[in-house]
Amino acid sequence: MPELSRPGEIARRHDPDRFLCALFAPPARREALFLLIAYNHELARAREAATNPLAALIRLTWWREAVEEAAAGRAPRAHELAAPLHAAIAAGALHAPDLIAMAEAREAEAEEEGFPSTPAFHAYLRGTAGGWCVAAGRALGAPAALLPALQEAGMLYGLAGVLRAAPGLAARGRCLLPADAVEPAAALADPARLAPAIRALAAAAPPAPDLSALPGAAIAAALPLVLARRDLARLARGREARRGLMDRLAVARAGFLAGRQRNRATIRG
Repeated sequence: MPELSRPGEIARRHDPDRFLCALFAPPARREALFLLIAYNHELARAREAATNPLAALIRLTWWREAVEEAAAGRAPRAHELAAPLHAAIAAGALHAPDLIAMAEAREAEAEEEGFPSTPAFHAYLRGTAGGWCVAAGRALGAPAALLPALQEAGMLYGLAGVLRAAPGLAARGRCLLPADAVEPAAALADPARLAPAIRALAAAAPPAPDLSALPGAAIAAALPLVLARRDLARLARGREARRGLMDRLAVARAGFLAGRQRNRATIRG
């Protein structure tokens, strides 16, 4: 593989799932996906890196304003991702409203009350992980009519990710699961209480969207669904969803099939 750019290095180190998916994007558009992954990483770590919810909101506002300034043609801010992000927006490789929506969706993570219901939890996931798939799909030329399906695919990937991370988050004093699935205070006091809620939320996940009409050139935006299906199936059975070789091979298989079929790809778990 050629030497990676700084966004590519960040993507590979901090988000290996999406990095693998991005490798199946057309070479000319791959860098935009690496940058999108790195940007998403900055948004995702806003709450973890902050000492309190207000500080997290300030970090998210900083990134939203950086995108707005780039869209307005102003000079990039002083950050290693700001200049490439500015250039990608100016070139039309990334869509500024998608990036702003991703930042705004993360604000829910700073709410200390958490999510009151499963529908509210799913809405948050559609804005965060689902927003990434929308932005990636648009960057890869996916038809506008398929962006809602990509958002739903991203939501499922985000759901699997939060469920996988729930025990570790609880050990650090955070619970993102909805209150109608588990009482947050009880889960934080005893993370073992999360297990039934994780199984139930995985088993009740919405159905996977139909992405069979997605052009092969845009398949990288949909490949997280391969991992989501596999993870949710394990979690619904009460198994630990550790990432392994077979998961990566499943992504590779779907990506190679899409590359061969070009204009018609079926996502298989």
